[in-house]
Amino acid sequence: MPNSAAHRAPDILRWPLLGRFLKWQHARTAMQAPVLLFTMLIVFDGLLGPQLAPKNLATVGVWLHYRGLVVLALLVAGNLFCMACPFMLPRQAARWLRERFRSGGRSVPAMLRNKWLALALVLAFFFIYERFSLWASPWLTAWIVLAYFAVAFAVDTIFRGTAFCKYVCPLGQFNFFGSLISPLEIKVREPATCAACRTKDCIKGNLTPLPPSPDDNTTVVRRGGVRYGCELWLFQPRKVGNMDCTFCLDCIHACPYDNVGIIGRVPTSELWRDPFRSGIGRFSQRLDLAALVALFVFGSFINAFAMIRPVYALREQIGRWLGRASPTLELAVIFLIGLIVLPALALIVTGLATRALARRPGEPLRSEPIGGVISRYVYALVPLGFGMWLAHYSFHFLTGGLTLVPVVQSFLADIGLFGGAVQWGLGPVVPGDWLFPIEAIFLYAGAFASIVAALQIAQHHLGAAQTGGPGAVLKVAAPWIALTLLLLISGLAILVQPMEMRGTLLMSGALQ
Repeated sequence: MPNSAAHRAPDILRWPLLGRFLKWQHARTAMQAPVLLFTMLIVFDGLLGPQLAPKNLATVGVWLHYRGLVVLALLVAGNLFCMACPFMLPRQAARWLRERFRSGGRSVPAMLRNKWLALALVLAFFFIYERFSLWASPWLTAWIVLAYFAVAFAVDTIFRGTAFCKYVCPLGQFNFFGSLISPLEIKVREPATCAACRTKDCIKGNLTPLPPSPDDNTTVVRRGGVRYGCELWLFQPRKVGNMDCTFCLDCIHACPYDNVGIIGRVPTSELWRDPFRSGIGRFSQRLDLAALVALFVFGSFINAFAMIRPVYALREQIGRWLGRASPTLELAVIFLIGLIVLPALALIVTGLATRALARRPGEPLRSEPIGGVISRYVYALVPLGFGMWLAHYSFHFLTGGLTLVPVVQSFLADIGLFGGAVQWGLGPVVPGDWLFPIEAIFLYAGAFASIVAALQIAQHHLGAAQTGGPGAVLKVAAPWIALTLLLLISGLAILVQPMEMRGTLLMSGALQ
């Protein structure tokens, strides 16, 4: 039977102009090419341009505009930046080398088919970003971009299956995290069509045209040529949600029946259920995914905390406690406590409370391992964590979004393509009095969505265990609601503090 829900939801691929463009085989390349050009300009200016961060395209483009736009894109549409990722363009050459000289490449070792390596890289990136003030160094920013290209090329030359995106890329992991609350998802339109499909091109790909079957009236839309299936091993009929989906469109182009769409959904609804997901398994059985989600949730608070005035007094106090003044050690202690110790304690206590508040002793929820409880319910914190990232990044974007204009003017002047006056006075996008209300709205909205998600997760969990009732649902979800409110208060306390005006001409030691 037709998937009526999919029919009622909007499908971007059915829109007249945008849908036609996205169905074009070279749509992704057309999006990647201008982003690649801009990335090359970032590297050029980062290495050879002025090393004052607010006047360099590398630092302004990466740490102000990219971060601000990526969270807005995730909120409004989905994983658009992975779709247009310039780091994947060299993969075409890597794929050619792999198939020609490495017999198609190696499979990723079983011990690395998880998120632990990516989690370690994300944690390292958080630390390096603060310790070496990447936001203030165009030169380091340019070298990080170059390193990204080199690592992506090397990994995808050796391993098949888009290993860099799935298991390595820190930026991609953040996009996967944010896309969990996105209003769009790539999914099948008619499950019955997939059930009758014999070739499974969405996962296998195809090399030659397939004529229409004489046994049915299906119209085959394949036009010939090479069509790659999903290299992330997300089999569309069993794919659920956006985790690990880069919006690469390969499944859309490979499907001979035009049965895959970019379809709307209720934001955060992916968090509520725990079905088996193709290429991923069940969330409740993936401790690595739960740890990655927790890192991004608590990382949103620590990342913002590291940019406010009280952190400097705290670092000095830590230095006195340790008996030595070492910026590296002081920052390491803050990250150890804020990203590992406190999150672990908070999640364990909350998970134990959830299990203890099950309605009757001996029920499945009470006997479930604590790791399973945490792995199921930690996703309720995703909207709040994303709300904090959105509030934080919007602060920097809104205080310095217009700096791109004079920075581009200055860059063009340096290469002889602009002779007018550089408008260095441009900077804020909105008045300063608007900043905290906007940040607070994002954070409150995230907290509200997290409370709803906690209640929905509890309802689905108790329903699976054949227990129920509004009282039982509220009681089981209460610890996660309490943790959400505690984090909300912490976030508001951080946002009201003076924050460094990074990426603007006021950034040199100035605070809001």
